[in-house]
Amino acid sequence: MSLDKRKVTILKAIINSYIDNAEAVGSRTISKKYELGVSPATIRNEMSDLEEMGFLIQPHTSSGRIPTDKAYRYYVDDLWKKVMGSNNPNISQLKNIIEEKSEEMDSVFKNSVRILSQFTKYTSFIIAPQLKQSTIKRIQLVPITDKRILLVLVLQNNIVKQVMLNLNNPIPLDQIDKISASLSEKLNGYKLEDMDSIKDSLIQELYHLREGSTESLLVMLPFLMEQISKFEDFNVYSDGLTNILDLPEYNDVVKAREFISFVEDKNSLAKLFQFTGENDLNISIGRENEYEELRDCSLITATYKLNGKLIGKIGVIGPTRMDYNKVILTVKSISNAMNEIISHNFDEENKE
Repeated sequence: MSLDKRKVTILKAIINSYIDNAEAVGSRTISKKYELGVSPATIRNEMSDLEEMGFLIQPHTSSGRIPTDKAYRYYVDDLWKKVMGSNNPNISQLKNIIEEKSEEMDSVFKNSVRILSQFTKYTSFIIAPQLKQSTIKRIQLVPITDKRILLVLVLQNNIVKQVMLNLNNPIPLDQIDKISASLSEKLNGYKLEDMDSIKDSLIQELYHLREGSTESLLVMLPFLMEQISKFEDFNVYSDGLTNILDLPEYNDVVKAREFISFVEDKNSLAKLFQFTGENDLNISIGRENEYEELRDCSLITATYKLNGKLIGKIGVIGPTRMDYNKVILTVKSISNAMNEIISHNFDEENKE
């Protein structure tokens, strides 16, 4: 049994109705809401056929039915070419919002994930570049109190990392700028992952110099190295973690808690995004997801690049009945906007 034109039309009508209302759909609803030119009895027969084919299920004894993962996959695959060939008319506005106060790449990530959550009303994420692969450009120390100093690391492509250092003994204020200059000079060009291997030789070199602020610098260096070693291989930006609570599918408190616990775990999210493939846009629906906590969800991800290389992913997690047309277009548009912003503002190879 194949999906003829009428079955496809009825299936899409059921999916659209369920996306809007999250309620099982009956033949009368379809007949009244959509002018299909056929009787409710004919629609019932077609719905029975679609159920036999695995596109619909009947959750209760009522006549209403809901779409299955197979139905959503058919729907998305049919929608794919249309959405991928279109552009968001608000792309310029999106770029302006993302670029606002985005002198640093960190701001681009934060703005993008916030906008993605606001536009889709779902939970959004960005997996940021691996920091340990980044090269140091400059180091700045900012005194907060006598024994607390804010370390600002400026990495390649204007990625900025801030760390609070708690010292055992205060460092004179007149030496702070000298230490910043010395650290910047000595560590410029090194990758963060190189710190452990060069630490001993660097301390030894500074010890032999013993000029001006070197004593304070020798005190500072171990603190710096210790903090750098704690940097994670990735960073996750998220927004709208509790949006799922507004959906009827998650009225079950236990189910909602399991979802929130999963998405709050950075390691789980990073692994999840690894399974989504390397295409510019990927969609996994329901049981296509690797993790049990997301078997009632759909995950839509897109890549973003720097110097032509994939450096991270942006994505949305929502219910399987999500508005795929809107979400796919939004994820694609924000990903495109990020790529343009990153290329224009942070792609150092293209600036040379």
